[in-house]
Parts: sequence; structure tokens; C-alpha cells
Amino acid sequence: MWLFSIILVLGLTCASSKEIPSDENEIETMTINLDFPRMPEMVSVTGYPVESHVVETQDGYRLTMHRIPHGRVSNDTKRPVVFLQHGLLCSSADWVVIGPERALAYQLVDRGYDVWMGNARGNTYSRDHVSLDPNFPAFWDFSWHEIGMKDLPAMLDYVLKTTGWDKLHYIGHSQGTTSLWVMLSLLPEYNNYFLSVSALAPVAYMSNCESPVFRSLALVGDSLSLLTSILGASEFLPSSELMQLGGYLTCMDHSPFQEVCTNIFFLIAGYDSQQLNRTQLPAIMANFPAGASTKQLIHYVQLINSKRFRQMDHGFLGNMLRYTSVVPPDYPLEKITAPIGLFYSVNDWLAAVKDVHHLRSRLSNVVKDYLVALPKFNHIDFQYAIDVKFWLYDELINFIDSRNL
Repeated sequence: MWLFSIILVLGLTCASSKEIPSDENEIETMTINLDFPRMPEMVSVTGYPVESHVVETQDGYRLTMHRIPHGRVSNDTKRPVVFLQHGLLCSSADWVVIGPERALAYQLVDRGYDVWMGNARGNTYSRDHVSLDPNFPAFWDFSWHEIGMKDLPAMLDYVLKTTGWDKLHYIGHSQGTTSLWVMLSLLPEYNNYFLSVSALAPVAYMSNCESPVFRSLALVGDSLSLLTSILGASEFLPSSELMQLGGYLTCMDHSPFQEVCTNIFFLIAGYDSQQLNRTQLPAIMANFPAGASTKQLIHYVQLINSKRFRQMDHGFLGNMLRYTSVVPPDYPLEKITAPIGLFYSVNDWLAAVKDVHHLRSRLSNVVKDYLVALPKFNHIDFQYAIDVKFWLYDELINFIDSRNL
């Protein structure tokens, strides 16, 4: 929280120190610039069609998915489906925010795919429940474990039923892979849903994580009660207009604090200044953070300290009640049989190469192992890098093409 608070304070300070506009036209221009578009608007202005679909999970969360069914020119061809799942604090917007020339969603649509983008419970587009209020802690009582056990099955079932296909392609980034490992290991029948699984910056084991942000939290310990007392027991980095405004103004071109903004990203993900398009930072920050529960972050911290990929540690009594065991059980990765493609990089401070190799040793059906050739390629470059199409997406899409029936 403290890192992003710095961004927010600096951004608002920058905003308050700006010269007051001298005429109505300038005021109107500023208002337009700070009117942050929702994800469907981001797509529709490019000329691509976009749809919103809502699905309800077994435990009552209402999730919004976004779909780009075809390119700018409509046709009746039944297209194979690709489902994209975002990472921690992100949303479906991250698959389109860098524009049609480079963003993965558009690249896939132009290649002939029907593209669906999920939104996990608690983010900007999935803050609804049949009875729980997101303003109260009960709404936020979940980790990425529940995303894997409840959200992904609900969304994937809906997509296949709606499109009429028996199988689809899955692409997950970071937490979008973690939650998938949960689902495929504990609900192994879902392994049959996939033509391919592409894991971008895959996260399961985290003992070699280099991010100072996560390492600092890990030093505090992995006690659930201790960390919730420090970070709070509900939403982590709440998404709001105030947060968006602070991030936007801090990261915009000519802001004296733009380098602070970029360094916050780098402290989390790894340094790669050359691949970060600073001009697009305001658009990225207008959609990030998109919301997540504190327990999602805490569960990751526990993985760092335990050096295992296992369910959340609720303490002695909590574990006995939930698992009838003093320690939480490991996820049975040996039950994953779907065809997996691993895409990772050397400079990723969250998904370290050693940890990805550890994950690979536990998976029985890795059909693609791709180390990005650019040495500086980091965790956020998988979605935002200037040359992401050349270094990653062309190879990724060729892999997906090769797995079609």
C-alpha cells in the first residue's frame, strides 16, 4: 500500500500545482483527458466489436467477461476460441490497452480467433455479488485459490456453452496462471477443456522471487493474522477515481514524477527501461490497479516463505479445521494433463527462471518451453513491452495455431 500511496500523493501534488486554465476550452480539454474509458469503450473506439457477458459463480460473485468476436469486418465463420486471464491487480483492459498494433487481444482477433477476456472477482469489472457488499470485508474473503476453484470454471463453462465449442485455448499471465494450476490440479476434469494452455510469466513456486516489494513483505513473515493487520483484511490497493487520477497525472508525459512512476513498476517486475513506452503509461495507470483482495497478496507471500506451492496457511487451528492437517496441502500438480506452453524470461523478478524450471519438473505435459531471448524482458513486458509482438506474441500465436484441431 505504501508504494502506491507515494504515487497517489505525488500525482495529486502535481495536479494541484498545475496552472489554472485560462479559458473554457482548456478546461474542457482537461476534463476529456481525465475521463478514463472503460474497457468496452477502449475497444469500440478502435473499430472492433466488443461484447460484455456476466456469469455468476457458485458462491454468488458476478463476473463480467469481455469478448471481441471478430475483426473490424464482420463474418459468419465460427472461430476457435482463446480465453485470456489477467494477473494480480489487473483486468481485461490490460490485453487491449497498448492498442491494435501490439496488444495481444487484437493480434489474436486479426489471426482469426474469437477472443474472450475474463475478470476475476473483486476487480474493476467484477465487483458484484448476490448478497455481499464490496464495501465490507466479507466480500474480500478470498485468495487466488477461490479464483481457480470458482471463477475460472464458471467463466470457461459459460464460454464453451455460448460458442458451441468443446475445447478452447487458454492464455494466462502471472496470477492468471496461478489460478489455473489450482483449477487443473484440484478439478482435473477441466484438463479436457483445453487445446492449449499458454502460461506467460507462470507463477507457482516463488522461493527465488527477486521483487523488493514482495521480499519486504516476506520478511515480515507469512502469518495470515499479522499480514492482514498490516495490509488490511479486505481490498488491497482499492481502485478508485482518485487513485486513477493520481496515477494518470504522475505518469503522464512531462510530469516531473514520471520516473518515480516507472521505478515503482520496475521495483515489482524487474528493470527494463527501453521496453516501457512512457507515452502509454497514463493509459496503463488509468486501469491499474484494478482491485484485488489482500489475501491474494498474502497467499503469494506465503509461497515465498514456504518454498512450496500450496494452499493458504490459516495458522494451526485454521489449518486443522480446513485441512485436518497442521500445514496446508500442496497443490497436486501431477494431476495436470492439459498441453502446457511455458513462456518466461530471465529478468522477471516475480517468475524467476529457477522457479519456472521447478514448475516444469512437476508438470507432465509441457509441449512448449520458450525463454524470451531479450535479456531485459521483465514481468510486465509480457503485456506492455514496446516490442512485445516481436519478442513474444509472434511465437505465442504460432504455438496456438499449431494446437488447433
